[in-house]
Amino acid sequence: MPRRVLQGVVVSDSGEKTIVVRVERRVMHPLYKKTIRRSKRYHAHDQENQYKVGDTVRIRECRPISRLKRWEVVLEGE
Repeated sequence: MPRRVLQGVVVSDSGEKTIVVRVERRVMHPLYKKTIRRSKRYHAHDQENQYKVGDTVRIRECRPISRLKRWEVVLEGE
């Protein structure tokens, strides 16, 4: 089964080898039929500690690394 890949913006890099990525999606309101934005924050594993706040990154599902980390950063070469 393929792993999910999401794209978002780094909102925190204070953890060691961990970044927090905000992923936005657009959904249709069921009653008003207006498109609204929903966002969710994911903790992702950053092995080289190279991403900083404001960077746009792609993250991929992986095995559980810690209590909150179930995603890892996809490096550009992969």
